[in-house]
Amino acid sequence: MLKRLALVLPLLSLSAAPAFAHLNPEEHGSLLAGVSHPLFGADHILAMVAVGLWAALLGGRALWQVPSAFVGTMAIGFAAALGGAPLPFVEPVILASVVVIGLAAAVALKVPAWAGMAMVGFFAFFHGHAHGGELGSAGALSFGIGFALSTALLHATGVGLGLGIGRIFGGDTGRLVTRIAGGATAVGGLWLALGA
Repeated sequence: MLKRLALVLPLLSLSAAPAFAHLNPEEHGSLLAGVSHPLFGADHILAMVAVGLWAALLGGRALWQVPSAFVGTMAIGFAAALGGAPLPFVEPVILASVVVIGLAAAVALKVPAWAGMAMVGFFAFFHGHAHGGELGSAGALSFGIGFALSTALLHATGVGLGLGIGRIFGGDTGRLVTRIAGGATAVGGLWLALGA
């Protein structure tokens, strides 16, 4: 068991580490600026990986429906921001998303796929609105495609971790380790919220 845990922990630490800073759209283009955007904030990384972990625990159609709901609703939030629609409490809700979705994975909250989609969709709207508010000089369409792709890859990382942990450890032990990873994202969200 300890050997297996030693294999998984480095992967988990990589999934939570910020990859690189925002790219300047004038130097790198709007698409690459969009791809880099979610990878800059630990809150975005943790929330998106947690979505994948929870989807892996839910299984079945939720494996793709829950992450897809996040990406789709995030695009709607992005469009709302571009349209000038105000949205209060964007940053607090984004931080709450890390904690809530992490806790859903930690307790292996079993809900129908539609309920999981609705829950992550609520938070995704705020994530998308934040991306729209930070567009800067980037072209909206290319930037939006870029951060949607990056978000989908982060979700896939979470799903892959959840399924991979399940295969490495098997059965109840695999679910427990995946739940621990979800709990770690929730703790990371609390840490970010407290400004540590």
